Amino acid sequence: MASLTKKRKEVNPKVDANKAYTLQEATTLVKEVNTTKFDSSVDLHVRLGVDPRKADQQVRGTVTLPNGTGKTKKVLVLCTPDKEADATAAGADFVGLDEYITKIDGGWTGVDVIIATPSVMPKIGRLGKVLGPRNLMPNPKTGTVTNDVAAAVTEVKGGKIAFKVDKAGIVHASIGRVSFTSEKLTENGQELINALLRLKPTTIKGTYLKGVSVASTMSPGILVDTKSVSN
Repeated sequence: MASLTKKRKEVNPKVDANKAYTLQEATTLVKEVNTTKFDSSVDLHVRLGVDPRKADQQVRGTVTLPNGTGKTKKVLVLCTPDKEADATAAGADFVGLDEYITKIDGGWTGVDVIIATPSVMPKIGRLGKVLGPRNLMPNPKTGTVTNDVAAAVTEVKGGKIAFKVDKAGIVHASIGRVSFTSEKLTENGQELINALLRLKPTTIKGTYLKGVSVASTMSPGILVDTKSVSN
């Protein structure tokens, strides 16, 4: 196990590992215990009482964070020529089709989000082996397969994020940067949790929201009281 840095040892006592904080308290504290010199990402980790192996419990969706993510996302739009001007005007970083399919087939994944029109999906299908593991495969459920590419690009650039539960039943998502105020981080975090609550599978009988924590890059995790965010 790697040894803790001097700064990490100094901030660790500020976090009570046995206490569940309100989301506002947690986002305030995460700023205090951040030890990086760069503007770290602040991430929310939500453990759900689901079985991801069951198709009806694979929680996934999108949410637009009211205060954005603090990161400018690079967007690739795969489309036919008639949609290229709309995508470019909306702010897409890369627009095209065959040349990017070739690049991706060769292992290139230098973007954060890929948007595609329905008509080109048959061409993109074979890229699943490259895009799937990186959560970059366009999907209608996340709004990244659409004919309205301009609106999709605008939403992503404006703070729309996609999320899905992993094999352990946990959703991980960035809710901003350490430079954000705790109020903005709290608003973003609550918006994500609200989206997850709306997506609760009808087949869930026990506790759905089983655990929530907040952490910045290389900082200790801070437990959040689930009752304080689920009302």
